[in-house]
Amino acid sequence: MGKRVRALAVFLLGMALVGCSQSPPEPITLRYSYAWLEDTPQIRSRLQQFTQETGIRVKAIPIADASREYVEIARKVLSDSSGPDVLNIDLIWSPLLEPNLIDLRPYLTPEISQLEPQLLASYTVNGKLVAVPFNATMGILEYRSDLLREYGYDHAPRTWTELETMADRIQQGERAKGNKDFWGYVWQGSVSEGLMCNALEWQASAGGGRIIEPDGTISVNNPAAIRAWQRARHWIGWISPPSVLAYTDVDSMLVFDAGRAAFSRVWFLTPITRSAHRGQRGWRSVRPPVVETGFSRMPGGVAGSVATLGGAGTGVSMHSTHRQEAIALVRFQLHALMQVGEHDGPALVEFPDALTAAPDASSTGSSQTASLVARPSVVAGDKYEQASKVYIDAVHSVLAGQTGAAEAAAELEKQLVTIIGFRTARPTTADKTAERDP
Repeated sequence: MGKRVRALAVFLLGMALVGCSQSPPEPITLRYSYAWLEDTPQIRSRLQQFTQETGIRVKAIPIADASREYVEIARKVLSDSSGPDVLNIDLIWSPLLEPNLIDLRPYLTPEISQLEPQLLASYTVNGKLVAVPFNATMGILEYRSDLLREYGYDHAPRTWTELETMADRIQQGERAKGNKDFWGYVWQGSVSEGLMCNALEWQASAGGGRIIEPDGTISVNNPAAIRAWQRARHWIGWISPPSVLAYTDVDSMLVFDAGRAAFSRVWFLTPITRSAHRGQRGWRSVRPPVVETGFSRMPGGVAGSVATLGGAGTGVSMHSTHRQEAIALVRFQLHALMQVGEHDGPALVEFPDALTAAPDASSTGSSQTASLVARPSVVAGDKYEQASKVYIDAVHSVLAGQTGAAEAAAELEKQLVTIIGFRTARPTTADKTAERDP
């Protein structure tokens, strides 16, 4: 009996020692991929706060910021469970990444109900919400408010004709002072999505359609779109430098911030919730310029002022082995972003009244209206990359003087029909008299 008791005691002691020697389980670590430009102190601070509150670690994996490079990398790393659990995606790549992303709607219903509906449309593919907005941007016009006052203007240009008149006058005046490399208007003309966004604003505001309409019709080969491209071609060498055809967002902003341009198209970071629009404040997506500036909606044409919608959303990998924790991180970020005035951004500026309540993207009207327009990524689906490339190439060839606008529009229409298979149509406003032919 004594031997049995001693044996049991030894066994229990051994088990206790084994238990004491075991290490506590490793905390869960989520892999989170986003563009390297988003790797800000604010985001890192928020991720640290998430870890403090939940015990879930987050390993940030910033990758290339260029849109096309990012989507190619994202497609590769999302293919299995070795990739990121959570990632930010440009809204235009939702259809391409949809197969590898979960539907977030069932998990985030209360939060989603507070978001701007038109922001969700670009992340909804076949009824599946593949990401929720991480940030939302829109194209706006930044201008030298000091120069507008000096040259007698009491408002920013409301139409493209006004922009041309103001830009030309200010440019001539500044060059007469000795600033020989001063230009009236800078924008993004390189062969990239930046040109797609600019050209879409020109075309849509002229009544030339939205490249591919929500019903699937292709609208590029029409008089209004052709006139819009011709107008922009006329700017080059006149109020815009020839080098604008190689400008990215950073290039145009560097020129403007250095005091060498009167007007510049920039991206403006906007609130993602309805209630936040009442805050009357917004965020410039880069450092503030050293000159005195103001912001306004983009100039418009017969269909009003049009701003291209941009931004990134956050999605959860279909292959994540920590799905619930990944959803918890997305929810945590949404709650943080929903706090009015909390948006990240190095340059907090006043939000223009004209932009605080932009109408639905489908609205049109007089030159005093403003609307948001989304690039046709959802309707084009997995063909958007090809469609975007041929559109950008066609517009760039016109701007560079390599192809006539009418010729380029006709050829582009054929290419889009071949790529996507949709029918063609002329927008209802396409035959209206243009504001002014260039």
